[in-house]
Amino acid sequence: MIGSDPKLEQHAHQAKHIHNDHEHHQTTPHVHSEESLRRIVNRLSRIEGHIRGVKRMVAESDPCPDVLVQIAAIRGALDRVARIILDEHLSECVARAAKEGNIDDEIEQLKSALDRFIP
Repeated sequence: MIGSDPKLEQHAHQAKHIHNDHEHHQTTPHVHSEESLRRIVNRLSRIEGHIRGVKRMVAESDPCPDVLVQIAAIRGALDRVARIILDEHLSECVARAAKEGNIDDEIEQLKSALDRFIP
């Protein structure tokens, strides 16, 4: 499906389940391009490494201000990933829903996700 990258295949598999489950009422699978998935997974892998670095900093009793600066960098990186996902959702998923005539459902799902995402 996605190629030889098991992380991408797992994401596509999980996305299909998440977006097709009872709570979301979506009837079409949630599919993104291989390029898009690869870019997002790569960013998340870098963030994961950064988090391991912060964990090491804490374990080694690095100065708290240094740890907080690194946590702020991680937050920024996560926000950038969320922005990419939101941009793609608007341009791909919402546009597709508009063409298919189920824009109201898609907008409600987006509002629900944003309610959880934005504190």
